[in-house]
Amino acid sequence: MKAIMNLRARLFLGISSLMTLALLGLCLGVFSVIQMAQSQDQLIRSNFVVIEVAQQLRQNLGNQLALLLERPVQTQRLEQIRSDFQRTLDDAIKHNAKGPDVEQLQLARDEFDAYNAFLDQPGQPLQGFTGNPAFSKAYTQLRDHLVKMQQDALGDMRSEGAHARNRSILIAILLGLIGLAVLVLGYITAHSFARRFSAPIEGLSKAADQIGQGDFNVVLPVSPIAEMSTLIRRFGLMTEALRELKETNVEALLRGQQRLQALLDSIDDGLLIIDQRGQIEHANPVSQRQLAWSNEHIGLSLGEALNQPALDDAVHKVLGDQPLEAPQDDLVIEAGGETRLLAWRLSNISDAQGRTVGAVLILRDVTSQRAFERVRNEFVLRASHELRTPVTGMHMAFGLLRERLKFGPESRESDLIQTVDEEMRRLVRLINDLLNFSRYQSGQQKLELRPCDVGELLENVRLRFAGQAAEQQVSLELDMQLPLPTVQIDRPQMERVFDNLLDNALRYTPAGGSIRLQARRHGERVILSVEDTGEGIPYSQQSRIFEPFVQIGRKQGGAGLGLALCKEIARLHGGRLGVHSRLGQGTVFYLALPI
Repeated sequence: MKAIMNLRARLFLGISSLMTLALLGLCLGVFSVIQMAQSQDQLIRSNFVVIEVAQQLRQNLGNQLALLLERPVQTQRLEQIRSDFQRTLDDAIKHNAKGPDVEQLQLARDEFDAYNAFLDQPGQPLQGFTGNPAFSKAYTQLRDHLVKMQQDALGDMRSEGAHARNRSILIAILLGLIGLAVLVLGYITAHSFARRFSAPIEGLSKAADQIGQGDFNVVLPVSPIAEMSTLIRRFGLMTEALRELKETNVEALLRGQQRLQALLDSIDDGLLIIDQRGQIEHANPVSQRQLAWSNEHIGLSLGEALNQPALDDAVHKVLGDQPLEAPQDDLVIEAGGETRLLAWRLSNISDAQGRTVGAVLILRDVTSQRAFERVRNEFVLRASHELRTPVTGMHMAFGLLRERLKFGPESRESDLIQTVDEEMRRLVRLINDLLNFSRYQSGQQKLELRPCDVGELLENVRLRFAGQAAEQQVSLELDMQLPLPTVQIDRPQMERVFDNLLDNALRYTPAGGSIRLQARRHGERVILSVEDTGEGIPYSQQSRIFEPFVQIGRKQGGAGLGLALCKEIARLHGGRLGVHSRLGQGTVFYLALPI
């Protein structure tokens, strides 16, 4: 079994070996170049000295010959030049005593001594030497020796240059071989590292892909590198933990799905779960019984399944976080040879981040309820008709009787007559409200739509209630955001709505408070609202105030049909009546009408 080596040790050894080899090659090259440069510099200096000395001696020798050829010969000048020649030659021998050219200089001195011997012969005139063959030979030998010294120095320089070039080529080859060795060693090291790292990494990548696909039965690679081996071991521990977590989560998910399935199946209302594409994903048993369905409708859109394309538009609105107009008409379903009426409500389903991930349709069978309501409305309508005639007659007869009876204003009889008159008027209003409400709900009330200026409508309403508001010390204001469009409404019916809303606002607004009538355009709708600073409506009761015969608050009066009538009038106009209120902060009733 191979010993596991630390990754840091491997990198250190590999990089250190490369750096050592490269440093050795660099040091060898630098040392060779420096040594070659020093030896070449020394040789060049020595040869330049020889060339310079030989050139000076040749020039001096030429000057001597020129003086010997003159007539008369300048003896003093000649002696001085000869002394300079001897001094220059002696200095060159002295400074180059250990150099390689000392023999050439010694030989030049010997030749110069032979040359001087002819010049120093006693009794021989100086001008007589120029024609002497022996003198000419001595002079020529000395001159040729000096020329040869120069040529030898130049030859040494040329040979040294060629030798230096050969050594440079040798050093370049040596450095190239060292560089090639570093390259090969680096390639081998890099290949070794890549091979040792790539195989475990590829193995871990394949294992990660398997884990991503849900397969935890993976085979992990083996690496001789300590850090990689630790990583593989921890990856294995993570895989095992994920496998156990998956098993636990799957079991918990299955249990949660079973509980959710049981909960959905136990709800009394029908539920249709719709996915993000607008297709039916689940239908609980109640909805399947309501619709006489089986599972073949799963995967269809809501409009296709119920044969009502308008439902698909509603689904797209809900999935797009757009509100639906409420209330919606009942669904008419033919199931099991009978007609069923289903009330429905469509809501979106959001995740933890608030994103819409689907929708749910809640169905409730209201066939019996709608039949009861129809019978009740017919009964109320008929009873209202039957009661209206005798009550109206009684009220008229009582009015005539009241005119004939004469009692004092402070008498008990006068109080009783006033009480009977108020209660009969209240009874007439109650019967009229019942009759109107029954007509709206049964569809017998028809609207006569005419173009109407909403600003003028609200101004007239404000003027009608201005006196009552002043008596109660309540400020009545009108706030309109112009321009306002013209809407098609039944003006008398709409005036009844605002009369009810303002009457309620004045009833619950204390002295010193304020009521504001507002109108503004919002998209394709006009929003009309009545805002007061009264006691407010509890949130738990706000959903019931539009129901018939419901009265909320301490100051109750009437039969509780005013807001129900207002809601029905708004519905017939294609609008919506809503409320927003907080205890102690007043109430806002708003009416949204289509343009």
